[in-house]
Amino acid sequence: MTENIKHFIDLDDFSKIDLRNLLDQCHERKNSKKRSGKAEVDNDACGQDKILAMIFEKPSTRTRFSFETAMYQLGGKSIVASSNDMQLNRGETISDTAKVLSKYVDIAMLRTNEHSTITEFASNSSIPVINGLSDRSHPCQVLADLMTFEENRGQINGKIVTWFGPGNNMTHSWIHAASLLDFELRICSPENFGASEDIIKKAKKEGANIIENISPQDAAKNSHCIVTDTWFSMGDKEDDSKRKILEKFQVTEALINIAEDNVIFLHCLPAHRGEEVTAEVIDGSKSYVWDEAENRLHAQKGIINWCLGE
Repeated sequence: MTENIKHFIDLDDFSKIDLRNLLDQCHERKNSKKRSGKAEVDNDACGQDKILAMIFEKPSTRTRFSFETAMYQLGGKSIVASSNDMQLNRGETISDTAKVLSKYVDIAMLRTNEHSTITEFASNSSIPVINGLSDRSHPCQVLADLMTFEENRGQINGKIVTWFGPGNNMTHSWIHAASLLDFELRICSPENFGASEDIIKKAKKEGANIIENISPQDAAKNSHCIVTDTWFSMGDKEDDSKRKILEKFQVTEALINIAEDNVIFLHCLPAHRGEEVTAEVIDGSKSYVWDEAENRLHAQKGIINWCLGE
């Protein structure tokens, strides 16, 4: 491996200063250019002559389109493959694949089932590797979420963010962000469906202000941002008994009304109206999910630029 490769694996790999700088750069890049068309290349063309490889073990809408558009707007090109398109599906090792792709492309993004796939790929790669999603974390999405909050409500430090529903990879990346950006994170999950205690314990040790075991009403009170996600992650078997337990954690208009007057609602999509969130919330005036989806593009551009930068 080449030394000083800048992988984007988890937000808690950053220092407070470096994550703040990356977030500011994402804002700056988004606001630096008025486009005549979505295929127009950015002024600095920082991805010129570069190729991004994207490997998908899981289907994708936002990750696929945002990364491919991002690379195009940065002046580069991309190659997309599912694991079924590759020898990975026939037993080739992750380490061998990483070493081969490092000879062909300049940067790689993986959207995988197991987090260990990404870390093993990165440890055997001589190019930057981006975590496009794993079972442990989803840092690209949460960077876009942070952008969305800040461009509408100002810097997130000192604010209150509330997570509703079962703990998952999104919750973990919010926990990582809370330990670095100094906001209060409330996690409102049912018993036995919480976030990883190891991740929470580590974040609290680093000074994160995380509140658990809180009722939905208390969790929503005075919140500046309410976040949820699908109750059943991709590939999970839907379970009516789990659905029944989660019913009281649905984000409703009543919960939104308990929060701060200027609260914003976020959801990484795809959403299931009538399950984790009501239609009146996600399609209402407090919902910023479409700005959030757009910001996946700008966040990916910031990440790619950071990875390729000196």
